Amino acid sequence: MTTTTAAPTTRYLAPGWFARQAFNRATRRLTLMGLGVWGSRELRVVGRSSGQVRSTVVNQLEVGDRRYLVAPRGTTQWVRNIRVAGTGQLRVGRRVEQFRAAELPEGDLKVTVLQAYLRRWSWEVGQFFDGVDVDDPAALARVASGYPVFAIEREA
Repeated sequence: MTTTTAAPTTRYLAPGWFARQAFNRATRRLTLMGLGVWGSRELRVVGRSSGQVRSTVVNQLEVGDRRYLVAPRGTTQWVRNIRVAGTGQLRVGRRVEQFRAAELPEGDLKVTVLQAYLRRWSWEVGQFFDGVDVDDPAALARVASGYPVFAIEREA
């Protein structure tokens, strides 16, 4: 008998040396210079414990007329912070945008967003999806709980 389990909701994959020291730093530098690489933005959110502004580079995804942030590494610190704060800022160069965030529940919309995210950035984040086929919505639905997704809207 074969047992299949869904991905845990607290899944987290820590970045390795190359991601932290080389790739993320280079992407951040380009983003802060105003060269958002394929949708990269500097995310700023108030820390849930410290109250200090924390920043990291994320990929902003547009699907139709909506925008999303996806956490391919799982329940990261920025995910935990944005769940508490509910707001944040996205920065590219000198442009800073204040936004509100709402986490998507499990379901078809989340799977659609994950598919779009993988189609756009599989070269960068595909390794975090354990070989799940982007064209298999059922497989994505089985693991979706391990990948937080937030819909974001500009604040007035």
